Amino acid sequence: MNRDWIATARTLSQALPYLQRYEGAIVVVKFGGHAMGDDEAMQVFARDIVLMRQVGVNPVIVHGGGPMINEMLDKLQIKSEFVNGKRVTDAATVEVVEMVLSGRVNKRIVQAINQEGGRGVGLSGKDAKLMICEPDNPELGLVGTPVEMDTTILHAMFAADIIPVIAPLGMGRNGETFNINGDTAAGAIAGALKADRLLLLTDVAGVKNAEGEVVTELRAAQIRQMTKDGVIAGGMIPKTETALDAIERGVRAVVILDGRAPNATLLELFTEHGAGSLIRGD
Repeated sequence: MNRDWIATARTLSQALPYLQRYEGAIVVVKFGGHAMGDDEAMQVFARDIVLMRQVGVNPVIVHGGGPMINEMLDKLQIKSEFVNGKRVTDAATVEVVEMVLSGRVNKRIVQAINQEGGRGVGLSGKDAKLMICEPDNPELGLVGTPVEMDTTILHAMFAADIIPVIAPLGMGRNGETFNINGDTAAGAIAGALKADRLLLLTDVAGVKNAEGEVVTELRAAQIRQMTKDGVIAGGMIPKTETALDAIERGVRAVVILDGRAPNATLLELFTEHGAGSLIRGD
């Protein structure tokens, strides 16, 4: 008998406790980075998400789309201003953001999931009042922070065997559209759902210590200390802040992992060694 076949069978057998462990669990996945711009990586990701749903997990996909937004703004010759490295989102810009996120990006992910046999449905935080926002910083214009969450629509989708794919847009109290950071949106949704896991897919292997080694498991206090010491810096800071905020809202654990690795989400959920950096509360 082929050794590869035996190894595959052994892997499936070893996955049984984890399949049982996550049956019925809610797992929010923030999808972004390299995998979004690569057709093959998108297909692999979609197949993994459909497999998760097939074995009883309730996955929720929250996606970004910064590079695609930049590309469209350039085409339309809409210039952006920045405050402390963050894009000022005016009325013209938010129209482009909504067009790209809710249209091009969202439907591409939905299509990939449906092609793999799943039942993906796209929506944004504006739908069914999923995310009501207030301005994050008045200087940034229509950049929002979720302040009220209504996950009724998501639970209805779970019951109907549907995989929600959510664009990070929200609605203001006066009907305005707000652009939301993708990680922030994913954390808010995971917290409102009291998700078992929030998986933040990035283009790095995980949280690294002072020696540059990936730390596979961390507590919230360690994250705070590493940030204070400057070990966690740059783009990893907002991701770890999202993780800590989600845990405070009731998410059981957050994993920061490399979305470039094939089958990263399956490795994390259904194998003993997992993938990336697992963050728990104190």
